[in-house]
Amino acid sequence: MQGCEVGTKLRYWLTLVSGMLECLCFAGMVFGYASLVFVLKKERYFSELCTSNTSSNSTQTETDCISQDEQFSLAFTIASFLNNFLSLINGYLFDRFGTMVTRLLAISLYTTGTLLMAFSSAAYSLMIFPALCCIAVGGILLLLTNMQVGNLFAAHRSTIITLYNGAFDSSSAVFLIIKVLYEQGVSLQSCFFALSLCSIIHVARTFLLMPTTRIPYPLPQRYTYGVNCGQADSYNVEELEMARDATMALPQGPSGKDATAQPDEPEAGNTEKVAGFWSHVLSWFFLWHLLWLSIMQLRHYLFIGTLNSRLSRLARGDAVLVSQYTNAFAMTQLCGVVCAPWNGLILDRHKGRHRAAGETEQDADLRSSYLSLFLTSLQCLLFSVCASIPVLTLQYLTFILQVLNRSFLYGGSAAFISIAFPACHFGKLFGLLMALSAVISLLQYPLFALVKGALQGDPFYVDITLTVLTALVFIHPAYVFIHCRRQARSREAALHADVYADPSLAQAKL
Repeated sequence: MQGCEVGTKLRYWLTLVSGMLECLCFAGMVFGYASLVFVLKKERYFSELCTSNTSSNSTQTETDCISQDEQFSLAFTIASFLNNFLSLINGYLFDRFGTMVTRLLAISLYTTGTLLMAFSSAAYSLMIFPALCCIAVGGILLLLTNMQVGNLFAAHRSTIITLYNGAFDSSSAVFLIIKVLYEQGVSLQSCFFALSLCSIIHVARTFLLMPTTRIPYPLPQRYTYGVNCGQADSYNVEELEMARDATMALPQGPSGKDATAQPDEPEAGNTEKVAGFWSHVLSWFFLWHLLWLSIMQLRHYLFIGTLNSRLSRLARGDAVLVSQYTNAFAMTQLCGVVCAPWNGLILDRHKGRHRAAGETEQDADLRSSYLSLFLTSLQCLLFSVCASIPVLTLQYLTFILQVLNRSFLYGGSAAFISIAFPACHFGKLFGLLMALSAVISLLQYPLFALVKGALQGDPFYVDITLTVLTALVFIHPAYVFIHCRRQARSREAALHADVYADPSLAQAKL
């Protein structure tokens, strides 16, 4: 029996490490699009949209590739939109059918996308549209199935969730590697064929190191999955989570519930008390969180989608400088996996500490979250200010702030959903959040068209507008802070009322 326990712990760690590598190398590589665009332009994708103009007072011919840039921007806009919007369906699939079905769908989409890129060419430039969409949606599905791994390590749950999201961000450097290999003579097609073959690893991990349904939280004793040794306990994950969340379902509280202590052996009969999905969706916590994510995500998407044309303008068309800054941007993305756990440590800093009388674990988690939300908001404001200043050398600082903020943004967002709402609704709430934020992210394309058209390529006024809009994201951490203060006062008032009614309870409360 002890051997099985050792094997189970080893499996937990293998799942953790392999999941991080999976997110780091594959899940979010579509966000390294700026590096891929550089290669696609060299391969003359959409080059037929470029026109040559000869000035009337000069014999010099200039090439106008605005339409080509618009096609590349549109491809990223659609892929990033579907990456988030389809998360609503993906979250439902994950909650309804479990890990294995969701991962097999993710692997199928990812493999289809990489194969479409491998078979694309300048003559079939439009193939990058479905290819990028499949890669983006498959990647976010891999991340969704991996975030539950944090449930295996309760004391570091938020840290692991943010670590995985940081690895997701850092995987954008995969397109930088493709760019470097391309410059060394390796064809674009060979790179994507190699990525397609890696799907074999994803399939093996699905069957060997991931559960069929979901990893419950809190984790039952002797919980195991994958290839088991001896007789393994079996669990109905849905019943466990519904029963656990029953104590978090009273009408008061941040999301329409009052989280109380989690019982070790909840009764199935309490499951009817779980607050409905839509009561959480219509809560202020969810609505402010949606606004918080949507504004910052739009800022990041517009920056990434227009980076190549932005750098070309600031470098005055110098291809060498554009390549240098593109590489610098892609290299900073690798730091996402290093930066993201800082946010997790902020969220988990109360673990192991003595909590105040009457304070639940969820109360303590919420108390930690408002600092994380505030720091993320501040980072985005600073990033947006730097991005608005049209100085080429300053973009190095912009790149650093962008990757720091992005690594905090998505990890913190997923961790907040897992903290503030019941686990049985995590997939659906996470999916709906990403889907609604995706609708707002569609604004990036008309904004790009505005810059290229009426603003004659100068994004300054759009950048300033988005910077002012970013100030609204501070509402969310302020609301969480006020809620936590009210909860603390309520606990103190209840404690004093109990002591007044029965002074003998005073010692017991201390």
